[in-house]
Amino acid sequence: MDHTFWIRKGLYLSFLLSLSGVLCVSIRYSLSEEKKSGSLVANVLKDLKLGPGELSARRAQLVSKSNKQYFQLDTRSGNLLVNDKIDREALCGEMEPCLLLSEIVLQNPLNIYNIEIQIEDVNDNSPVFSTNEFELAIPEHFPASTRFPLESAQDADLGENSIQNYTLSPNENFQLEIQSARGGKKNLELVLEKPLDREKEAQFGLTLTAVDGGVPQRTGTVQIKINVMDINDNFPQFAQSEYTVRLKENSPRDTLVLKVEARDLDLGSNAEITYSFHQVSEKIRNLFYLYQTTGEITVLGPVDHERETSFDINIKATDGGGLSGHCKVLVEIEDENDNVPEISVITVTSPLAEDSPTDMLVVLFSVTDRDSGDNGRTSCSVEMNLPFQLKTTTNNYYQLVTQRPLDREKVSEYNITIAATDWGSPRLRSRRTITVLISDVNDNSPVFEKSKYEMQVWENNIPGLLMGSVHAVDLDVEQNAKVTYSLLPGNASGAPAASYVSINSETGNLYVLRSLDYEQIKEFQVRVRASDGGSPPLSSEVVVRVVILDENDNAPFFLYPLQNSTSPCNELVPKSVEAGYLVTKVVAVDGDSGQNSWLSYELLKATDPGLFSIGAQNGELKTRRPLMERDINKQRLIILVRDNCHPPQSSTATLNILPVDGFSDPYLNIASVSHEAGEEDGSLTMYLVICLAAVSFVFLICIIVFVVIKMYKKESSFITALPQFPPAFPEVPETGVDSQSGSLSRTYHYDVCLTGGSLSSDFRFLRPLIPVFSMGDPNVSENHRISSISQETPEQMEGQKQREQLIHCVSPYCGLRGKGRSKGKKEERGKIRHSFIEYNRRSIGGA
Repeated sequence: MDHTFWIRKGLYLSFLLSLSGVLCVSIRYSLSEEKKSGSLVANVLKDLKLGPGELSARRAQLVSKSNKQYFQLDTRSGNLLVNDKIDREALCGEMEPCLLLSEIVLQNPLNIYNIEIQIEDVNDNSPVFSTNEFELAIPEHFPASTRFPLESAQDADLGENSIQNYTLSPNENFQLEIQSARGGKKNLELVLEKPLDREKEAQFGLTLTAVDGGVPQRTGTVQIKINVMDINDNFPQFAQSEYTVRLKENSPRDTLVLKVEARDLDLGSNAEITYSFHQVSEKIRNLFYLYQTTGEITVLGPVDHERETSFDINIKATDGGGLSGHCKVLVEIEDENDNVPEISVITVTSPLAEDSPTDMLVVLFSVTDRDSGDNGRTSCSVEMNLPFQLKTTTNNYYQLVTQRPLDREKVSEYNITIAATDWGSPRLRSRRTITVLISDVNDNSPVFEKSKYEMQVWENNIPGLLMGSVHAVDLDVEQNAKVTYSLLPGNASGAPAASYVSINSETGNLYVLRSLDYEQIKEFQVRVRASDGGSPPLSSEVVVRVVILDENDNAPFFLYPLQNSTSPCNELVPKSVEAGYLVTKVVAVDGDSGQNSWLSYELLKATDPGLFSIGAQNGELKTRRPLMERDINKQRLIILVRDNCHPPQSSTATLNILPVDGFSDPYLNIASVSHEAGEEDGSLTMYLVICLAAVSFVFLICIIVFVVIKMYKKESSFITALPQFPPAFPEVPETGVDSQSGSLSRTYHYDVCLTGGSLSSDFRFLRPLIPVFSMGDPNVSENHRISSISQETPEQMEGQKQREQLIHCVSPYCGLRGKGRSKGKKEERGKIRHSFIEYNRRSIGGA
């Protein structure tokens, strides 16, 4: 594809550009019409002396000066492409050259290149005559060489593609003569070569062919019908051969443009003149109307100065005899201010960073007005209360730049209204509103809702308990406003703060990591940092004071009487005291605080409840009455102290009051020992020991009986004496039930095991290990048997003690609760138990 490049600006333009600081260069290309969309026009990189990728980097844009965008610019390759199919005839008509104006706008720095694309004609239109047949009336007396103008054909193409020649079908009477006129047009005249004779031939039929110069050639034909008439020797004559008239654009329909008039010196029908358009285009026929009888030319269609500034109209006047005269009417269209200024936005920087410097380009736009003269001159303005400034550049381009610092937190977007006004009368104005968003910059730190936080948590809390939350707000948006929370390193009561508290980085919730004890730590402080998600991040800090609330988790503790041993505290009181005598003062403390530590005392239990009283608040123990001789020598008091919480916690202490005549130490020790011995004799342990001895004695007798029977059967030599067993009665059933008495013949062994220091005894009820046989006549009374048992000799008592020791060692269940038993002893007891079971089984089998 052909294209040419040249610079057409002179020194005056260079001078203007040096003043404005904006480079402006003109480039011209040529392009044939009817090219398909996407066809390459040219590559502008070389002509603009730019490198690859520079068009994209400088945000190049192609701005069309026409109403339609016929071209597009590929900023990556620099190719200028056809955007839409171009018809030169529809675009420019007969205007030559046919130029489409565009501008390439580059930024940083701002450069403007004028692109002129000349649309070259191709032979896509055939010559066309205004009608399919021309009819001429020629008087027969016309001499040879008489000329008759013919209407030429119209070809929308230009240059070589327009009409180049005409041909006339062969005949003897006429020939075609072609004459070149102004503007490259050709005037046709039919020349009479031989006089006509209506009587010989009253009518002729010729064919006129118009040929253009395109490749391939296109032709158009019209039929010429010639009627030979009688003599009419006067032609219509116009008053002027050429008329000039001015017509305002947008004139309404039927507006009178001009009235032409022609005269004919003939009379009768030969003087009757009719007017018609001669050799005019279809466009003129659509815009103007000619009255045939009056010669008035009126407006038929819309007349637009921006589309056509003038019209040449040929008028033909024809009389009744067929003679005609011609004149030309030049209609000049006057411009009116009927076009508002057009605002074309080239580029908009949106969103715009709030930290943008001053004089930064925000909007680049151009203003055009299709009117001419003052009607096409424009001025532009924006609102005054905006932080932007309007700057004028060349070729009606304007720059809107920043004038003051921006703050997105105050104004997040601007609706900029651009007003363009022309200088016509009346003035026309257009407005264009452009929205510019302000993008956020991380220029605000998070701000806590409070300057200091205080949170309370009960002691003995569950680890992981939500204690409270902190909240910070960042005026920025999106990532810059995303707040994360963290604990600052530090100590709280000698330990790292992170060991007490953790924080949710997203919600700011504070959690207690471990159970707290008010008695160990009453409060502590941690520092929380709130950081946003900007780059670099901004942060702020706040102090969180954590107060531990006391719970009633400590029972009162006696300082006196001190309960740290098994023996109670003793207090001596003279027997001669009176009522209200201060015996002692009970002192107790509570580890809790506040109301939980308020203590009250009361006498829970006393040997003589009416003898002593205690102060509920001060713990003073006093006598309520004088001591008497009938009072026992040892008063045992149990004192209760409780705190003031609900439910309360309490503790007890035991205090022994010893009434004495004096306060000597030997007496105190003797009295204490005697009373302790008496107390132990009266305790449950003494009864348990007695029960243990009795049961062990019975069990020992049973063991000895079975051992003697076993040894008797084996005739062992180491048995010195055998007890006398009464004979067994055969009538006793195997079930062991006495048929006469109805009672069981077996006795059960009760094994009593005690551990040292036990305050109570454990009993185990075991089934009998060996059978117990009846020891005599069942008719003998029970009292007799009891008396016989009690009549034992001292030697028998000594043997009984030895047997009790043996049974104590043999018993498999005794002493299992004691601590420190050796493994050997356990195994030995197991063997002995096994022997007794085996002996028991054999004895029963032998019986």
